[in-house]
Amino acid sequence: MRELLRKNIAELKPYSCARNDFTGEAEVYLDANENWQDFVGKVDANRYPDPLSVLVRKAIEEKLGLPFANTLLGNGSDELIDNLLRCFCVPGKDSILLMPPTYGAYRVFADINDVLVEQVPLTPDFAIDFPALETFLSREKATRKSEGRLKVLFICSPNNPSGNAFSLDQIERVCSLFDGITVVDEAYYDFSSKPSAVKLLGRFPNLVVLRTLSKCWALASARVGIAIASEEIIAVFRSMKYPYNIGSPSQNLALKALEKAEEVQQGLALIKEERSRLGTELAKLSCVKRVFPSDANFFLVRVTDANALYHYLADRGIIVRNRSKEMHCQECLRITVGSRAENDKLLAALSAYKEC
Repeated sequence: MRELLRKNIAELKPYSCARNDFTGEAEVYLDANENWQDFVGKVDANRYPDPLSVLVRKAIEEKLGLPFANTLLGNGSDELIDNLLRCFCVPGKDSILLMPPTYGAYRVFADINDVLVEQVPLTPDFAIDFPALETFLSREKATRKSEGRLKVLFICSPNNPSGNAFSLDQIERVCSLFDGITVVDEAYYDFSSKPSAVKLLGRFPNLVVLRTLSKCWALASARVGIAIASEEIIAVFRSMKYPYNIGSPSQNLALKALEKAEEVQQGLALIKEERSRLGTELAKLSCVKRVFPSDANFFLVRVTDANALYHYLADRGIIVRNRSKEMHCQECLRITVGSRAENDKLLAALSAYKEC
């Protein structure tokens, strides 16, 4: 891992606030130049949050089984993705590997950080193209220069926008092929029946798994992402993250949600039930050519005219995502599984569409 890090990150002397070193409750806080007055209702808005999110990470260990020492929280998974590139990729020299179609933010953060993007596309049915991947990785390793190399490989599972999850055997095979940092983004993991890549952390020290409380845990506005990795990688992330990256309101919301794990699981069952119903009903419509199988809380749906259908729905106050410009997604809409009432409105609107 040390050989993969950027030199300036490996040698970084991190900023440390007093509360990185102090644990417990103090009677008087005079360390952070805060205003002792609270003008918004005694909710501790005048105090900086726990920089290490200790209580939330302990709750995550208890409720999700993710070891405390192997986790770090980010302001959404997006912060963690950005930090991964800043940790490992030298701007203008190093590269990352994507398997499109996939989550668009990977490329955006690569562009922001001046990191080259390489691609080995998924097959038209959204499977990993292992012959092409092996050929690419072998060629990259054989032609690797003294400066600049492939550092990070992203796997989104379940994949966005296609909705399919990859088996643990497939992810293990990718980890075995690649000698850089393999990142498995499991934002939609809770909706899938496939096992988590967290099971592989003991075998692959260069593996990073990302989770979020935005989807299944219904905390999209709180922005709480989770990185799970070796203690060595977590220590590096901790050294270069913003000192107080998760605000107290978000930490408190995360704690409240994690206390309601049983209710969340009941809600998850409702989403899965609606997913089954919505997929069946969508497939009956004449304007729908194919509903791709989904391990997530959305469907990729191939329709007769994606642009026309998107605007038709928008005019009726129903917003879906047009993914037609993505690889292998021609004439495809991405449709989230909403509440039963929301799904009924969608189906009613589609049933009234002239081509359905």
